[in-house]
Amino acid sequence: MNFDLSDDNLQVKKMAQNFAEKEILPNLKYYETERIFPKAILKKMGETGMFGACFPEKYGGSEMGFLNLAIIAEEISKAHPAFGYAFNMQGMTCPFTILNWGTEEQIKKYVPDLIKANLIGMFALTESGGGSDPAGSMKTTARLDGDEYVINGSKTWITFANEADVGVLFAKTDPKAGRKGISAFIIETNNPGFSAKPIEISSLGYMMRSCEIFLEDYRIPKSALLGKEGEGFKIAMNALDYGRLTVPARLVGIAQGCLEASIKYSNERVVSGKPIGEYQMIKHLLADMAVETDAARLMTYRSAFLKDRGEVATRQSSYSKYFASEVAVKVTRNALEIFGANGISDDFPIMKYVNYANMLHFGEGSANIQRILIANDALGWKNANRHQIKRKFSLNSDLVLS
Repeated sequence: MNFDLSDDNLQVKKMAQNFAEKEILPNLKYYETERIFPKAILKKMGETGMFGACFPEKYGGSEMGFLNLAIIAEEISKAHPAFGYAFNMQGMTCPFTILNWGTEEQIKKYVPDLIKANLIGMFALTESGGGSDPAGSMKTTARLDGDEYVINGSKTWITFANEADVGVLFAKTDPKAGRKGISAFIIETNNPGFSAKPIEISSLGYMMRSCEIFLEDYRIPKSALLGKEGEGFKIAMNALDYGRLTVPARLVGIAQGCLEASIKYSNERVVSGKPIGEYQMIKHLLADMAVETDAARLMTYRSAFLKDRGEVATRQSSYSKYFASEVAVKVTRNALEIFGANGISDDFPIMKYVNYANMLHFGEGSANIQRILIANDALGWKNANRHQIKRKFSLNSDLVLS
């Protein structure tokens, strides 16, 4: 078994690094200061084929594969974690869900423009109070009225919703049927009855926003149904399974960014006449950061490798998401120890990494929920009921990992 990246992988990695250095980093201050959504940069990312890495050429994809997608997401997130969000909205949970479950007409209408970032996408599942159990808590409804569905309800923590053109949204078509009553829809945000309100999180900046969305007598044609009625829960689980490839890759990028910044600082910061990197405690912190970041990377690459082979990688994706989120939080904490008071200064990028690591620690499957499901899987239980008959099950068959 060879763990080395191929020449093609290394070229993709270099391409992503060059893009970050030329297109993202020089423009960050402008977009943040002006609070402007960086659609122009996203469109350039789309033109390179970044978002289309896992999509067929006939729909505008670049067919680079899941491993190359993970490599790109890591490098872009290392430059600035905010841009990592685009890989889910433009390359995975929104367009890939349409690719997997949509009709040919739906795919052709939306997927090529989403992966080119001509359209901005969103994925609307989570509701207030729902967290990891959308089936039991979902209150958004979709009622069939003639040839149209009428949707009423709200969602929260929906990335890009204030800028989105189109999205995948989940609602109950049968409120009494639990998860079997959930259906998925493709919605366009310019229709009457849709509104979005950004959630204020100053510590994460203002370019890429998570939002609350509200739907009031929002009407869509029957043709906007994604899959069949009642398949929404299955569609959501499938979507999150793919999303748990890019999220750990982004977390690895955050950890790697912190590691590189900490190494540079440890060589330059002089205390008592010598660089702080010569002190044993700093060495210990850096050693842990280096080893655990690389371990998280290898776990993420394994998930991508399996997906490139066409295998189901639900368990491996869950492992990598859980581990990478724990590593990113620890690495960013170690970086703060190394930088001291300078770590919270805007002159250094550490707090940026800290805040995004903590945010992603919960997104696409919180660490605590992941641990429960991973343990249940190891025990052979379908759920947390210890009286449940032991059986083999897929990690995505139970609680939502979001």
